[in-house]
Amino acid sequence: MSGQQQWTLLAVMALLVLTVTAGEGGKAEKQGKKDRKSDCGEWQWSVCVANEGDCGLGTREGTRTGTDCKQTIKTQRCKIPCNWKKQFGGECKYDFQAWGECDLVTGKKNRTGVLKRALMDATCPNTVSATKPCGKIPKTKLQDAKKPKRDGKKRERTPMD
Repeated sequence: MSGQQQWTLLAVMALLVLTVTAGEGGKAEKQGKKDRKSDCGEWQWSVCVANEGDCGLGTREGTRTGTDCKQTIKTQRCKIPCNWKKQFGGECKYDFQAWGECDLVTGKKNRTGVLKRALMDATCPNTVSATKPCGKIPKTKLQDAKKPKRDGKKRERTPMD
């Protein structure tokens, strides 16, 4: 190897050593920051409040306690799914059974739902019940009302050249 190549190799090695040393020094400082944050309490989040209406994008507020905490209140963006049953709260998701038979006395049918998932710190009942009107009773069609299928001959296609 020539002298110039040796000096280049030495310079590259020195840069690698400096890079590794600087990287380890930064990690030690970050670990110290984590130790300082340990006296802060856990974040407690409020329920998500939609910006418009009762579902869609919104915000929630978080608070925590601690003497040396730099930040004790912060706001976070959140989303309330619009397809969830709002009757049971926008933060509660339920697994519902099939609708029951129509009660001819009340004209309604009902079903129950078991809590599937709750968003963040929402308080949701484990089971809920829902009712809805029975609606129209479907009429059964008579078998004679169906049009008979036409029996026709299938034409054979001749290939075109």
